[in-house]
Amino acid sequence: MANFTTHIAIGTVVTGALATLTLAADVVAPQNLVAVTLAGVLGSVLPDIDLKDSRPSRAMFAGLAIFFSFAVLFNAATKYSIAELWVLWLGTLLLVRYGLHAIFHRISVHRGIWHSILAAVFSSVATAIVFRHLLDKPEGVSWLAAAFMFVGYITHLTLDEIYSVDVMDTRIKSSFGTALKLFDRRHIGASVAMAGAVAAAIMLSPQTTTFVDGLSSRSMWTGLSQRLLPTDKWFGIVEGPHFASRKPDAANGITTSSISDHGGAPQANGAHPEAAKTAPEVVAPKPAAEAVPEAAPVTDAPPRNASP
Repeated sequence: MANFTTHIAIGTVVTGALATLTLAADVVAPQNLVAVTLAGVLGSVLPDIDLKDSRPSRAMFAGLAIFFSFAVLFNAATKYSIAELWVLWLGTLLLVRYGLHAIFHRISVHRGIWHSILAAVFSSVATAIVFRHLLDKPEGVSWLAAAFMFVGYITHLTLDEIYSVDVMDTRIKSSFGTALKLFDRRHIGASVAMAGAVAAAIMLSPQTTTFVDGLSSRSMWTGLSQRLLPTDKWFGIVEGPHFASRKPDAANGITTSSISDHGGAPQANGAHPEAAKTAPEVVAPKPAAEAVPEAAPVTDAPPRNASP
């Protein structure tokens, strides 16, 4: 099994590469991309939440305790007195950090259902729900965070399987096959419960229309291919190899699609809805009118020089 340092390092590299592609495609505002990227890093250590007294488990429940305690505080800010808000905040913090932590580890088994693709799906859908309903993020951004969570989660499971193969001694460890699995065959009850949790989470999840439309946009993939390699010199200094000829980006930019910050339809040219409101309208010049010979008037009178 890979250790915590390896998981966080590889997870950060994979998530960073994915964030770079997302930033280049201009599908989400930079301020939302930070939270989305953190979801991917979190996913890279989340499967070890079932390892009692591990650093990932302690850090995870501490982070969840802080998140939920402040979520309760902000939602109840106008309903109760200051003293009552203190009680709610501190009570939620202690309940999640110690109470939920103890209950979770009493019923969970390491390398059990949390080391499965089914758990990765649940964590991803739950991420979309949290981003949409608790953090009040747009639907497209919420599902983008879910995608980052899924990639980070699968990265963790894949690393654990890789470390189950001892290359130096050319043998496969007994832990092989326990990390990257669809569900936990050893604990069918836990697998059934996780499947039910996935179904319930899907029913509560936000709409996927904006995310799917943005991801399947042809202009977004065209923009990414245009920005994949530099048009001239690398960093403006080094003359690098040109693997394929490509034209410079037209109109000082690329044409991409944007996952709307307000759940709307994807915008052209990578523009966000806020920018679209203030951007000056560009009107293409009309082509010059072609000279058309003036038509002779049509009358019933005979020509002047005509004979009577």
